[in-house]
Amino acid sequence: MTATPRPVPPAPQPPTTGPAPADGAPAPRPGHGRLRLRRFARNRGALLGTALFVLLVLFGLLGGLLTPFAHTDADFTALTQPPSATHYFGTNQGGNDVYAEAVHGLQRSLVIAVSVSVLTILLAAVIGAGAAYLGGRVEKATLAVIHFLLVVPSFLILALVSHRLAGDWRVLILVLTVFGWMTTARVVWALSTSLRERDYVLAAEFMGVRPWRIVLRHIIPNLGSLLVVNLTLGVVATVLSETALSFLGFGVQTPDVSLGTMLADGSGTITSAPWLFAFPAGLLVLLTVSMTLVGDGLRDALDPTSSSAASGGAR
Repeated sequence: MTATPRPVPPAPQPPTTGPAPADGAPAPRPGHGRLRLRRFARNRGALLGTALFVLLVLFGLLGGLLTPFAHTDADFTALTQPPSATHYFGTNQGGNDVYAEAVHGLQRSLVIAVSVSVLTILLAAVIGAGAAYLGGRVEKATLAVIHFLLVVPSFLILALVSHRLAGDWRVLILVLTVFGWMTTARVVWALSTSLRERDYVLAAEFMGVRPWRIVLRHIIPNLGSLLVVNLTLGVVATVLSETALSFLGFGVQTPDVSLGTMLADGSGTITSAPWLFAFPAGLLVLLTVSMTLVGDGLRDALDPTSSSAASGGAR
């Protein structure tokens, strides 16, 4: 009696990336990037925020082409004039065109906010992940510095430093970055303490990869979702910080203009010349709302445990 030979299983076929075949076989599942983009695109709030932010950026870059006035030009024949065909947003007490100031002020606030947010995220990612991976005395010293800076009255230091240096926006970027990375670095450190025990990190160590190369290539990239969301929301926080400093006279100062300086100039004439306050306030609200919506959309798209991500991945 001979044994029946066992059937040989078919050889596995490589996955395809094209459309479903004609015989009715299921189409391959899209990659993570496409799924996240699809989740983001299904979020109406995120799309609205993206559209608003793009329009604001275009206004800051190209809005100056629509007026013959610069933000430093003074029309002494039209002092504190309401909006008109000549001065779209009116003029202030010195005869400066409010529209031209709004374009320049939005541009300056965007440059400061985006620069500080990017530098802060980079600094927090490198310091937090590096401290978690290296451990030992480096980790203890880094956490001690972070905890010390968190309890320092940073706003007062920012105000004093900015005021002593005549409100230079470059210095403002520097001081906002120096005092703005600690909270994110603390979160990055907490998450990196678990990533340093992952198999791919241990394999890199076994292969003799240098520590900082492991941090930059194996730990920080796996925190991409957190960093992207914090980068977006950091723009909002920086805009509000810069506006508050400039409003109090410690940030950007004349002859330069930002949304904060415009709000400070218009705060005393809300009843007599409301356009001086209304237009920069409207731009500030649109900017913060747009970035908040984008940040929420990115968080839902990148977080697989969120409700919108779960529904998007199931469709």
